[in-house]
Amino acid sequence: MHDKTLTGGQALVRLLANYGVDTVFGIPGVHTLELYRGLPGSGIRHVLTRHEQGAGFMADGYARVSGKPGVCFVITGPGVTNAATAIGQAYADSIAMLVISSVNATASLGKGWGSLHETQDQRAITAPITAFSAVALSAEDLPELIARAYAVFDSERPRPVHISVPLDVLAAPVRWDWSNHVVRRPGRGVPSADVLEQAVATLAAAKRPMIIAGGGALAAGEALQRLSTLLAAPFFSSVAGKGLLPVNDPLNAGATLCVEPGWQLISEADVVLAVGTEMADTDYWRERLPIKGELLRVDIDPRKFNDFYPCALALHGDAHQTVLALLAGLPPAPRDADASIKKVATLRHAVALGHGPLQAIHQAIFERIEAELPANAFISSDMTQLAYTGNYAYPSRAPRSWLHPTGYGTLGYGLPAGIGAKFGAPQRPGLVLVGDGGFLYTAQELATAVEELDSPLVVLLWNNDALGQIRDYMLSLAIEPIGVLPRNPDFVLFAQAFGCAVYQPKSLDELQTDLRNGFKRKGVTLIELRHACAC
Repeated sequence: MHDKTLTGGQALVRLLANYGVDTVFGIPGVHTLELYRGLPGSGIRHVLTRHEQGAGFMADGYARVSGKPGVCFVITGPGVTNAATAIGQAYADSIAMLVISSVNATASLGKGWGSLHETQDQRAITAPITAFSAVALSAEDLPELIARAYAVFDSERPRPVHISVPLDVLAAPVRWDWSNHVVRRPGRGVPSADVLEQAVATLAAAKRPMIIAGGGALAAGEALQRLSTLLAAPFFSSVAGKGLLPVNDPLNAGATLCVEPGWQLISEADVVLAVGTEMADTDYWRERLPIKGELLRVDIDPRKFNDFYPCALALHGDAHQTVLALLAGLPPAPRDADASIKKVATLRHAVALGHGPLQAIHQAIFERIEAELPANAFISSDMTQLAYTGNYAYPSRAPRSWLHPTGYGTLGYGLPAGIGAKFGAPQRPGLVLVGDGGFLYTAQELATAVEELDSPLVVLLWNNDALGQIRDYMLSLAIEPIGVLPRNPDFVLFAQAFGCAVYQPKSLDELQTDLRNGFKRKGVTLIELRHACAC
């Protein structure tokens, strides 16, 4: 129906609402006004961030806890480049994110006229860090592009999509109302029957099978637990897959493939089944895992089958459906798991005994966190030494409960991702683990948190007055430490200025009390824990 009053921007917002979008993160600007014209009455909540990078990280955190695409609105040029780091992080960690930006008017594109916010080729900026980046040259391109984005989210390896909309397309009346044209056709399925048959035969014949699962298997936890039990197979996860098995499952080896005991155990496998993991060095802290047995890979991305870990069998399909198909084909009687259970128990013991002095401090902190963390809470972590220990030493209770910027490894992720996660799962308390260096990358987002949140978000700031990991690397390489001992602000005054409740525990006992109080508070609490107070 012809509707002269509906602009491209308004129709796009209505279309997003019809796709189920309930939250967008962003900062309004002169180039996105038509998108904001569409927000009132749409049912979509707008969350004002304080930087476009924060908008991207919040969309990422929202997606990780909710399983739905995170959405952000950014302006032409600097909005896109500010968000690019967050887009790159989501790309590296296979997170579904929809970035809607404006771009200069169609007539000016590529002309170099010096228009406000102009870039030579905005699409090219994000093309390498998205599943696709496209420019809508007419309003009628938008329903097709949004449908294509959701095809990526529903059917492929989930990754960000960036759609640029020229200013004239956003402002012009649409020729017909396409805002109800929702097209979702989930396309994930199972591998071919012959490959499944070969995989079943290989697993059935294996003497020492083991399983590795990652972020692509988050929907398959129950099925993976059944498979692990049936095969008596020790179960490892990547950092993105933390929580797939219950903490108390005796075959759960956790995310320990980044430490020596984990490497030793996986080397004993005669068959390794890798499910929904790219098996990257950022997961394992070494160039290559010592896998000596046959490798079977289940993945939605066929490019993974012949990369750094070429596989004996490639099972191209959905992780959950594929694991169910394997279960259906295997003999139903579980194997004797005693030997495997003993190996996993030995592994856990070795990890606990293997902590260095710093990791032992971290472990003591995590014990206090575990004592006070509400049952349904999530943890969002930054690139900080405390989180590096937690990646392998802290057992997550459920999937989508440990958010970490693994692949891209960008500082500043933890706080905004934790804020975004609160919108993706408002009923879940949140804990942010961040170091003093990473905190100052995105500390301004405390303003968003205090303004928007009315349920518990606790920010645990690990303050060692240093870029500690880089300092330690420099010292280990006999490099004089330069640029790693910054002067920090008074974080208490800083957080109080934003309206946070603030604690400065002087001991681990006080930390535990402060965590308990923070999780009782309907709002944002910052706890500054100094290195010396945790020793």
